[in-house]
Amino acid sequence: MKKITVYSLVLATLLAMAPAAFAQIKHGLRDEQGRHVVPRGFVVNTNDAMGQIEFFEDDYARMVRMGANFQVIRLELGRVSEFPGCQVEEAYLQKLDRLVRRGREAGIQTVFKMTVYGAKGFGWESFWANENNAQGTYLDAWKVIWERYQDNVFVVGYDLVNEPRKLTMDITYDELTENYLVPYYERLIDAASEYSDSKLYLCQTIFMNKGEAIEFNQYAEIKKPIDRPNVVFAPHIYQEKLPYIEPTMQRFDKESDMLNAPILIGEWGFPTYRSADGSVSEQLEYISHYTRTAEIFDQMGVGSIKAWFLGTRKYNNFLPGGESTWAIFVDEQAAGTVERKYITDIICRPYPQSIAGDLMSFMYHHATRTLEVAVKADNSKGASRIFVAADRHYPDGFTVSCGDDLVLTMSPLDNGRLRVVKSPQDSSPSDFVWNVATQQLVVLQWPLDGEEIALTISPGIAVSE
Repeated sequence: MKKITVYSLVLATLLAMAPAAFAQIKHGLRDEQGRHVVPRGFVVNTNDAMGQIEFFEDDYARMVRMGANFQVIRLELGRVSEFPGCQVEEAYLQKLDRLVRRGREAGIQTVFKMTVYGAKGFGWESFWANENNAQGTYLDAWKVIWERYQDNVFVVGYDLVNEPRKLTMDITYDELTENYLVPYYERLIDAASEYSDSKLYLCQTIFMNKGEAIEFNQYAEIKKPIDRPNVVFAPHIYQEKLPYIEPTMQRFDKESDMLNAPILIGEWGFPTYRSADGSVSEQLEYISHYTRTAEIFDQMGVGSIKAWFLGTRKYNNFLPGGESTWAIFVDEQAAGTVERKYITDIICRPYPQSIAGDLMSFMYHHATRTLEVAVKADNSKGASRIFVAADRHYPDGFTVSCGDDLVLTMSPLDNGRLRVVKSPQDSSPSDFVWNVATQQLVVLQWPLDGEEIALTISPGIAVSE
C-alpha cells in the first residue's frame, strides 16, 4: 500500500540541525514518492443550514484553480452512527464516495472530519462521562469510515474530534485534556490502526467556553503528548485581533514541538460580516487581517484548510457585529461561484504544492506579487508542482527565474506557452510546463539535481538579453 508519511517522523532530526536552514519545513508532509507536500484546500460540507448539499466536477475543477490539493469533508455524526434517533445511512455514504472520487479525479486528496451535527442525543458532558457507552458509539461511527476507506490511498487522514467542548463540566481545561481528551485520542488511533497503518490522525484541542479565551484564542492549550504514530496537530485559528495572530501561531508551534507532530491548520479565517460585501473600508480590514495570517502560515511552512467551500444561503448571528458567514462565495446557493475576492485572492495565493526534494522555505509577497521558494532538489522523487494562480495574480504575465541562469516567461497572449528568455547550455527548459487548466507550474526535473535552488515567480514578462 502507498503511504503518506507525516513529517513528524523525522522532526527530531530536523530540530537538531541548524534552525535557520530547517525551521520552515518541519510542518511539511511527505507523499508516497517522498515529495514535500504543503496541504491547502477547503472544508467541504455535506450539509448547510438549508439542508443536504453535494459538489460536482466543475466545483472540484474550481477548487484546483483556487489552489486546493486537499479537501476536508465534514461528516455528520447523525448520519454515520447509532446514537439515539440516528442510523448509518447508506445513501449518505455513497455521497461521500462520490466526493472522494471527484476529488481524486481532480488531483485532490481527502481528509474526513467528524462533527457531532445531526446527533440530537449527543452532549459533551455525557460523552466525557461515557454515559450509555457514548464514546464507544462515537468510535463505531468512525469504524464505518475507516473500514470503507482503509485501502483508498486518496483518503489520507481523519480529523478525529472536531472542536471538543467542556461546557458545564466542573473541571479545568488542562484536566479535561489530560485525563479525557488525550486518552480518547489514543483509543481512537489504536482502533483506526487496525484498518490501516498509513493514515494521518488530525488532533485538535478543547474549544473553550465563550468568555474564556486566552489572548482572544478560543482553543485551550495541549500540554500532554499523544503517544501514537502519525499524529498531526490540527488547531483552528479564527483570531480576530491582528496583533495576536503571530503569538497564537507561536503557541501552536510550541505545542507542535511537544507533540512531535507537524501542524496542519484545520480551519482558519475570521468570518466575514454580511456588511463587508458592500463596504470597501471593511474589505480592506479583511485584506489586512487575512494577509498577515497568510504571511505567518508561509513563514512557518504550515498547510491550511479554509472554511467553507460554500455559497451563502444563510447567514449566522453568533457575532456581535451582525450577520456573518464562513462561506467564501456570495451566491445564495450551496455551490457558489461568485467569490468574496477580498479574502479568496489571499486564500488562493501562489505556493509550492509538492516538491521533489526538500522544501527549505517559501513566501508569497502580497505587495509585490512575488513568490520565493528555496528547495534542495531530488529528481528521483518525480515532478514538482507550484500553484501560480496566474489568472488572478498575474494577468499581466509572469516570469520564472530558477537560480541565476534559467529564466522563462509566460505571456497571457501566448496561449499558455512558456518562452525561454535565458538558459544555460546544459539546461532543459522543456522540463518546465505551464498547465493553464490547473494554474500550476510543473517542473518535471530540476536543472541542478541535489543542489539548493532558488525559484522566483514575479509579475511581468521578462525580455531576452
